[in-house]
Amino acid sequence: MNKTIVEKMNLLGKERTPFFFMVDYKGEEGMVVPISELDSSKIRYDFNGVSNVSGDNDLKSSVHKVDLKSYPLPITSFQKSFDTVKDGLLYGDSFLTNLTMKTPIEISIGLEEIFDRAHAKYRLLLEDQFVCFSPEIFVQIKDGKIASFPMKGTIDATLPNAEEKILNDYKETSEHFTIVDLIRNDLSFVASKVRVKRFRYIDHLKTQKGELLQVSSHIEGSLPDDYHKNLGTIFSKLLPAGSITGAPKKKTCEIIERAEPSQRGYYTGVAGIYDGTNLDSMVMIRFIAKEADRYFFHSGGGITAMSDMKSEYQELIDKIYVPIY
Repeated sequence: MNKTIVEKMNLLGKERTPFFFMVDYKGEEGMVVPISELDSSKIRYDFNGVSNVSGDNDLKSSVHKVDLKSYPLPITSFQKSFDTVKDGLLYGDSFLTNLTMKTPIEISIGLEEIFDRAHAKYRLLLEDQFVCFSPEIFVQIKDGKIASFPMKGTIDATLPNAEEKILNDYKETSEHFTIVDLIRNDLSFVASKVRVKRFRYIDHLKTQKGELLQVSSHIEGSLPDDYHKNLGTIFSKLLPAGSITGAPKKKTCEIIERAEPSQRGYYTGVAGIYDGTNLDSMVMIRFIAKEADRYFFHSGGGITAMSDMKSEYQELIDKIYVPIY
């Protein structure tokens, strides 16, 4: 993780100065800005109701329909990346690898209106560059406890017995076990008494396509009393997020680098706010980037040795949505 970002998070944490931070997938680029200095015309956020903007309720209830058309890459192109990942799995270099792609889209509204109208636990807009509407917490720090809530496993809620199917699916269950074990191990680098408090529960996500079910778990540990002055150091030990890489993390990241045709940038990075006492952060998934005059939706999913290529390709496409309804 970028040394300057680590040092600034540590310094502001030591001073108990509230700040916003954002770090890309590789931990190479990002920013740490005191809340008092943040320009809300350039960066807009709403994290669990804590926001630097207001007055978007009327837009959320707008009846104006959003048109979104996607142009997925050919399945033959996806096959090449999938095969690279599968080779790594069969060689034993990884048990689970998160493969992502970016898909060209056409959408009837711009980044700012997507931010204003999206229903999501976490929303973030970087002016004229990207918008993120993520359902996934990275870590939360409160009262000396650090908690993570990895999400792994998605299904269309309208399918018959959808909840039973996703919870009993062998591939999805194995994938979730792997991520929970990885996150538990990651938290053990920075915390003590790490334990899984809640395992494989269902979150409901509404989208313009309909409702999705997402499987999550809750893992928690205790931080040392001086954690405020080490916030940057803590994050440097946890990044990149296990839920969007895989396990074991180091070798899996090498597979991702070979398999994915484009760099992720801020997609699957993390962003958050520190209020002087507690910290809340998200994984930057559900992500639309603007490049020149074109828009791209970034999506992906976990690949295991049991994965079916066509099913994984379809999952990538199914995740192309905006939570506007």
